[in-house]
Amino acid sequence: MSKHIEPSELPYRPCVGIMLLNRDGHVFVGKRIDQTLEAWQMPQGGIDKGEDPRTATFRELEEETGTRHAEILREHPDWLTYDLPAHLVGFALEGKYRGQKQKWFALKFLGSNAEINIKTKHQEFSDWRWVPLGDLMRLIVPFKRDIYAKVVAAFGDLSKPSR
Repeated sequence: MSKHIEPSELPYRPCVGIMLLNRDGHVFVGKRIDQTLEAWQMPQGGIDKGEDPRTATFRELEEETGTRHAEILREHPDWLTYDLPAHLVGFALEGKYRGQKQKWFALKFLGSNAEINIKTKHQEFSDWRWVPLGDLMRLIVPFKRDIYAKVVAAFGDLSKPSR
C-alpha cells in the first residue's frame, strides 16, 4: 500500500515563463496539445539542473516555437508560484510536484511569423496565435490566471506596437 502524499509535501518545479510580444504588441499563445479542454498558454518550461533562467528561457522558446529570434525586454523581479488543482496532483508534472515556481521574462520577437514552427521534436502546442493583451486572460486555464495577472501587471506596458 503506498503512502498518501499531501500536496504541501511536494516541491514546486522551477520553471521559466515567456511573454513573447510581436511588433504589434500582441502576445504569443499556444494551444496545449495534451489537454482535452481548450487550454492556451504562453511558452513555459522547466529549468534544467545547473541551467540559469535566461538560458532556459531561450531553450524553451526554441523548443516550443521553433525560434530563438527574440531579445529579453524585462525580467519579473519575483519568482511566481501556482498550485495544481487537486485532481492533477500526482499526475501532471510527472507526479513529482505540487505546482510550479516560475521566473517570467518579457521578450520582443524579432523575426517573422514564417520562423515560428510549433511542430518541434517535443511538440507541446497544436495551434498558435498572436492575441491582444486584453484577450489573454480569458484564454488561460483558471488555475494559472493569478500568475498571468501578475505577469500582465509587470509587463503590460511593453505591449505597445513598435514599428
